[in-house]
Amino acid sequence: MSKIENLKLENNVLTIQGYNEVPNCNIVVKHGNKILLDKELNISRPDIQSFINDYNPSLLYGFDYKVDCKYKSFAIYVNDKKIYKTNNYYIRKKLSSVKRILGYIRNSFKILWNDYHFLVPPRKWKEFIGLFYRKVIKRELLTVPFYNPFSVEDYNNWLLENEKPEKEKKFDYNPKISLVMPVYNVDSKLLTECIESILNQSYKNFEICIADDNSTNKDTVDTLKKYEKEYPDIVKVIYRKKNGHISEATNSALELVTGEFVGLIDNDDTLSYNALYENVKVLNENKNVDFIYSDEDKINLEGKRCEPHFKPDFSIDTLYSHNYICHFSVIRTKLIKEIKGFRKGYEGAQDYDLFLRLAEITNNIYHIPKILYHWRMIPGSTSMEINNKSYACQAGIKALEDMLSRNKIKGSVENYYSSYIINYDVPSKAKVSIIIPTRDRIEILKNCIDSVLEKTVYKDYEIIVIDNGSVEEESIKYFDEIKKDKRIDVIRVDEPFNYSMLNNVGVKHAKGNYICMLNNDIEIINPNWLNIMLGYASQKHVGAVGPKLLFADQRIQHAGVVLGTGVGNIATHAFYLEPRNAAAPAGRLVVPYNYSAVTGACIVVSKDKYLEVGGLEEKLAVNYNDVDFCMKLLDAGYKNVFLPQVELYHLESVSRGKINDEAKEKQLKHEQEFMKNKWKNKLLNDIYYNENYSKMHLFKLEKGNVDER
Repeated sequence: MSKIENLKLENNVLTIQGYNEVPNCNIVVKHGNKILLDKELNISRPDIQSFINDYNPSLLYGFDYKVDCKYKSFAIYVNDKKIYKTNNYYIRKKLSSVKRILGYIRNSFKILWNDYHFLVPPRKWKEFIGLFYRKVIKRELLTVPFYNPFSVEDYNNWLLENEKPEKEKKFDYNPKISLVMPVYNVDSKLLTECIESILNQSYKNFEICIADDNSTNKDTVDTLKKYEKEYPDIVKVIYRKKNGHISEATNSALELVTGEFVGLIDNDDTLSYNALYENVKVLNENKNVDFIYSDEDKINLEGKRCEPHFKPDFSIDTLYSHNYICHFSVIRTKLIKEIKGFRKGYEGAQDYDLFLRLAEITNNIYHIPKILYHWRMIPGSTSMEINNKSYACQAGIKALEDMLSRNKIKGSVENYYSSYIINYDVPSKAKVSIIIPTRDRIEILKNCIDSVLEKTVYKDYEIIVIDNGSVEEESIKYFDEIKKDKRIDVIRVDEPFNYSMLNNVGVKHAKGNYICMLNNDIEIINPNWLNIMLGYASQKHVGAVGPKLLFADQRIQHAGVVLGTGVGNIATHAFYLEPRNAAAPAGRLVVPYNYSAVTGACIVVSKDKYLEVGGLEEKLAVNYNDVDFCMKLLDAGYKNVFLPQVELYHLESVSRGKINDEAKEKQLKHEQEFMKNKWKNKLLNDIYYNENYSKMHLFKLEKGNVDER
């Protein structure tokens, strides 16, 4: 299968970006019989590995080309198979113009009705035209185009717009930072670039502590001796007599440290000129910070920067899934010494093991949302693909198993697409109360309940159906029938629809010590859904747990919720309408991730925690009650977790039917205002969504300077 992700023809230049499931193929562009392009795939695309069978990191799966094309007709082939033809391109362009005009007409009628009820006297015409311009035309003109972060060209254009030197200020607090570097037989050119990137830092209170792990490469040793001689007060080197591998070598370098903080750097990578300055800036704002990490990118074989990793703020469950922290890490020296540095036997995941142990002794962990570290892509290194060092995966599993053991947590760890999934044991005597609000449309509810009863492996549960005023005779008969099952209870609530109130009523009747809020249009896919979600919900630090929800056509309905986005800048679902197995940054659709919120269509949470935060907010009858609930859990110190390995179908609110548009919009605006007044800046600053990403198109980069938006 081939997929074209971006196709654009402007000024006689055709841009083609996408990927092919079979690597190292040819891509050809033709005008009739004339060949405009005939080249091999040219980029690796590690982001698609989760749905490519036998993915090989050393092969090329992606394409990113610009082609001179002055013709109005062309076709694109991959391995002689036509995957696109011009007619599609131009028809879509024409259709988009028609759709835009129809959109203008629809929106003008909407304004006419909402604001004037179709009565616009001549004195109001000017006001109406101004309103139409502001709400429709200007809104379209202000639409921001986006950069694809996985396109080398796009990303480097974004860097040109956004990486501009800022005026640096003097600090009152100037701690010494010791850059710790294990070295072994590295190419002298790369080692030189690494050391020079440190020496060129704008912040000058640092030292470089190097441990050479008995290198046999004379150029490597000569380079170290050169810098040791030229910068005797800055560059310190210990030459080990025996090769001990990276953990022992790093510990040797730590013996040279005199700084208050330690920065970790590999011997072939580089730092941004302001890396140390940005860290010290954080320490001047909060001297209690113990552990700082930043965003990072990579340097490809052509020397271009690529594959940026824009990280969330500290996310413990995301860390349990993979070492998302990685580089650049600056850590208080006394904490590293307290946990006795790096452990032998964890080579390949020695940093990961260190971070897991650090997270157990400090909560003062800070994330800088700036690219401060450049990880060099060298064949055979984990910067290209962790499978290049399979022992690193095994060491990572060992580090996680140790974490579980230290914290007396029962569970197992599995390697999953070079990341990890923890399968927590279900606690004893854990009864789940599955609460399903409903009204008529029994065929929908029956499908939901049947799928729970027939497919759910975990058996200690009850189902509480909250009947919100059903009137159909078929509904009443069905309720009488299912009440014969001892696992099912039906509670009648004859009140206007209020999703929060209905669930709160259900919780009052719940006999379980865990709550599962479940929409009546959910259908079970994964038989282990409940025990997996229950395992996570039973962890002390976890609040709400949510699964991946799919529409019937296999597109994504829910994969976590991002704040400050969507209608009214409140919240929206990540990866909405993307394919079930879509590529996502840093494994977000593969392994568990912390999000600020998960959807109320399916949430598992401890009953004690539900009650602790006051349940669902009944002032939010229809919209955002799940987001508000999750934010209350965050405020109480709990973490919400999205589990992509649990998949369910969701038809999304089919049983309620449609209500009056005017009433619906009024309700929505009221609940938006409630959320904005209650949560204010917390809505705008989602700690689990990097500020460099667009809020208009999730996980893309906006054109234009971030600070100017």
